[in-house]
Amino acid sequence: MNPFPIPVVSIGPGSQAVEVELDYMTMPQGMQTYTSPILPEPEDMANLKEAHRVLRGILAALEIAASGAQAEPIDLGVLDANNLRLINQVLGEGEVSARVEGESSIRVQEAIFAGVWRTVICRGGRVVADQIDIGPVPQVLISAARNGARDVLAIEVPSHLPPLVMNAPSIIAELNEQILTWRPGMPAHVVNLTLLPLSPEDVSFLEERLVGGSVLILSRGYGNCRIISTLVPNCWRVVYYNSSDTIILNTVEIINIPEVACAAREDLQDSCVRLTEVLKWVEGA
Repeated sequence: MNPFPIPVVSIGPGSQAVEVELDYMTMPQGMQTYTSPILPEPEDMANLKEAHRVLRGILAALEIAASGAQAEPIDLGVLDANNLRLINQVLGEGEVSARVEGESSIRVQEAIFAGVWRTVICRGGRVVADQIDIGPVPQVLISAARNGARDVLAIEVPSHLPPLVMNAPSIIAELNEQILTWRPGMPAHVVNLTLLPLSPEDVSFLEERLVGGSVLILSRGYGNCRIISTLVPNCWRVVYYNSSDTIILNTVEIINIPEVACAAREDLQDSCVRLTEVLKWVEGA
């Protein structure tokens, strides 16, 4: 019998080779959401009138900020320990925190009410300001990033490139063009490094020229997002990580401060509603 010219292929369960499972990168699994603060017993809050006054001031400032206007900060330095403790319990800790290193050490922590920020400024190891800022983001972070940048208008590129550096110079040229033309009120210009064909040498070259500045912001809303100012004005590194601390998105943004660090107007309006409910409970005690 002559050989059959077409190979016989079996069809059916067990006839095919085992398929290789796709190894997807782990994505963030949890998302931080609002939870009501755990408050003291009513009798422990009744006499803390200064804390009540501060909370009413925060609510009024939230309403101003939610309308798009600038709200004034609220000083906490006048509160005694008991009143301050109640403020701390009501505000809690939200998903965004920041620090600034320099002549002044600045620590910022968003409350569980989006758009309400606790800002503590220290000089020489001594607290010189302890206040509540209300708005999309504390102005002190924008000012610190600007003051911590060098007096330059472009990212420098050496005349002789290291070996195997190919695409990084064109990326820097794009960034420099945006740095020169960006003005307050314009949308952010985002360069997604994750999607670009970069060699390890390209990555190292960019890292060396996008040196971190004085401001570091951490957002923990969905996975982790680290936002770092650079030594070039209005230029930020924004890097997203999954729960295994693996980079899933790596970008450079040209803007005064990245939007991921800011509370939206809808967030401010929502915080007004939530704080109103909490304040009714506190003052009803």
